[in-house]
Order: sequence, then C-alpha cells, then structure tokens
Amino acid sequence: MKLLDHRAEGPVSAPPLLLGPSLGTSSALWDKVAPELSITHRVVRWELPGHGGSAADLIGAGATVGDLAGLVLALADSLGIERFAYAGVSLGGAVGLHLAVHHPERVGSLAVICSSAHFNGAKPWEERAALVRREGLVGLAESANARWFTPGFTVPELVRDHRDADPGAYAACCDALAAFDLRDRLAEISSPTLLIAGREDPATPPVHLREIADAVPGAALVEIPGASHLAPAQCPEAVLTALRAHFDGGARRGMEVRREVLGDAHVERAQARQTPFTARFQDFISRYAWGEIWTDPTLTRRERSMITLTALVAHGHYDELAMHVRAALRNGLTPDEIGAVLLQTAVYCGVPAANSAFATAQRVLAEEEG
Repeated sequence: MKLLDHRAEGPVSAPPLLLGPSLGTSSALWDKVAPELSITHRVVRWELPGHGGSAADLIGAGATVGDLAGLVLALADSLGIERFAYAGVSLGGAVGLHLAVHHPERVGSLAVICSSAHFNGAKPWEERAALVRREGLVGLAESANARWFTPGFTVPELVRDHRDADPGAYAACCDALAAFDLRDRLAEISSPTLLIAGREDPATPPVHLREIADAVPGAALVEIPGASHLAPAQCPEAVLTALRAHFDGGARRGMEVRREVLGDAHVERAQARQTPFTARFQDFISRYAWGEIWTDPTLTRRERSMITLTALVAHGHYDELAMHVRAALRNGLTPDEIGAVLLQTAVYCGVPAANSAFATAQRVLAEEEG
C-alpha cells in the first residue's frame, strides 16, 4: 500500500505529534517550528498527495477531506502510532477537524491553524480546480505570495514547491476543499482544541477560527498580529509558543506524576520554597524529569525507583536518597527490596557509600513505620 511521504524527527519514545500542510505547500512549511517541537515530541510531518515526495495517484478527482484523513491514519498505523496530537494549516487543519470528529479515539489534542470548518463554498474551489487541470500550476504559483504572506515577505522554497506540485493531485485537493463543511459537527469534538488565526490572513480570516472556537467545547483561540495564511512560516515564534502551551502537557502531567511519586507534602514544600530565582529550575524538573522521563512507559515506576536509588547512592546524594526511599515505597517496593537494591550498590558503588545509604534508608523506613 502506498503511503504519504513523511519526515519524522524527535525521540521515538516521545508522544507523537502529526503536522499537516496547507494546499500547495510541502513539509518545509514547518521548518522553523518542527525542530523545536521535536524536543518533546515525536514529530511526523506528512505531505499532501502530489506534493513533496507523496505520490500523486493517492487521490483523484472528487476527493474529500475524509480521503486525506484516511491516508493520514494509514500513515500513523504504519508507524505504530495509535493516538497522537495533531496540528494542521488550512487544508491540513481541515484534516485535523475531520479526524477529531470521525476518529476521536485517535486524536489526543488538536491545533487548527489558519483554517476553517468550511472554505467559502464550493464554487471558488471548483473554478480553481478547473483552472489547474487546464493550465497547470505555474500561473497560480505566481500569486502565492499574495495569498500566503503579507507584502514584502516570502519563502522561496514554498513558492517553488507550489509550482512543482502535481496539477491533478492539487486539483483533487481543491475538490476536497469544495466539498468540506463541518460546521454542524464541531460541537462533537472532544479533543482539547486550539485555534490559531493570522490577523492578516485573506484566505481564512480570524472570523473562521472564531466560528470554530465558539462551537468546539472548551476550545481556545490565539490571533497572531502580522501573520497571513502561512503563519508557521511567517511568524514561527508566535506559533511555536502557542503550540507548546497547548501540546506540552509535560509540565501538567509532570506535576501529577511528581505528586504521585514524591507525595503532596513534599511537592508543596518545594513549591513554597520556590523563588523567582529557582522558578525556571522547578519548571525544568516538572517538564523534563517528571513530564518526560518518569512518564515514559518503557520502564515501570518500580524499575525507575530502583535505578534512581542506585544512582543516588553512587553519587552520594543522601538527602535525595531519603526522598526517593519514600518514593520507592509509594511505587510498590518493599523494605526488603529496597535493602536488596542497596546491598547491590555495595558491590558496584562501594561499601562506604552503601553504609551511608543503609543508614539513610533505615531512618526513613522507621519514620514511615512510625
């Protein structure tokens, strides 16, 4: 089975995030955003049929957004991705809306950028499809800057990709936009949803994103001043900030896991001691240690506790060791198992280190029993 061309980046074990393109563009649309998102996510940028390296015959005349969504799901399945976060621009955003309505079990969270639940009726897209089938894309590509960016701004690579796209596949994507209208289904979307609008976007003005935000339960809306239709290319910092805040549940989830492992009392004491000087460090711990490492399902929490105890003994961090002995109990280790871990450290970390570790652990276990 043919699949959409794609580019994956970021840790394989990180939460998956699929990025969808706008009509006429390639995955280069995300060049200034995807590398940053891949720090915390397994980012997969997919290409529309006939764009980038995707085969043109993946869709044909009369295609629908549902057809494109099916291709995206087939790609996700081939990569072993069951549930994912999703962000898409324009047509890519419409694919995200379709997935959230028709396949809610697959979409963990959604961001729709410079897009719409409808694209101003069928006629303009039917006319564009006929034009492209008749004359190709060279002429249409000449007006790309005016449709995509504010005056004076351009991304030559994207304009070139527009010109080089397959006319038949491009026209089929126009057919999909012509038939798309999801307004009566928006209230069914249950995924956490972010809408991002470009204030200067002539193709899908902010009112289109507001319409979605008003209909999707709990949705949030961000409008970016100075951005036109391809906001990730023109205003990548603003888009990245919005996407990180929406998708990076690492800090929130990390705080949940931190409380589950270390206990509410410890976390609340740490927060009470937080100052402006230490705030970024506390945020780092929540996002990185607890939001990424401790949430990785590859190892159980029991296993992580054993590894952590060993590392703390090896480096002589006995205050931290006391905290993690309590955490180990909370993660299901028995006192005997904790003792076995510390006994093993006597062999590999040294008897003096293990001696101090046993003293620390014995004090903690006595306090917990009392």
